[in-house]
Amino acid sequence: QVQLVESGGGLVQAGGSLRLSCAASGTIFSLNVMGWYRQAPGKERELVAAKQSGGLENYADSVKGRFTISRDNVKNTVYLQMNSLKPEDTAVYYCVAFHLGDDYWGQGTQVTVSS
Repeated sequence: QVQLVESGGGLVQAGGSLRLSCAASGTIFSLNVMGWYRQAPGKERELVAAKQSGGLENYADSVKGRFTISRDNVKNTVYLQMNSLKPEDTAVYYCVAFHLGDDYWGQGTQVTVSS
């Protein structure tokens, strides 16, 4: 079993920055994929960014050039640096890990961007 604990959400003005962190526990192996999804009110959950243990990255078009995902494979920790934040980035952000056919989710952290 894998547990994911997120931190770093909050309230920020448009144009500002936030850094989300997510630490995985309960496993001794490097997780295949770690990443972030988000869900805004009234919208479906969507992929924000993901990174494989080998380094391959994937970003949503809406965040390319503004958000950067990074991870520490030894610590099974993933980060999301969010710059130039926009009000439309407001959502609950969920850490996710995919490993050997299973998926694991964090409890979510609120990010609110004021205009």
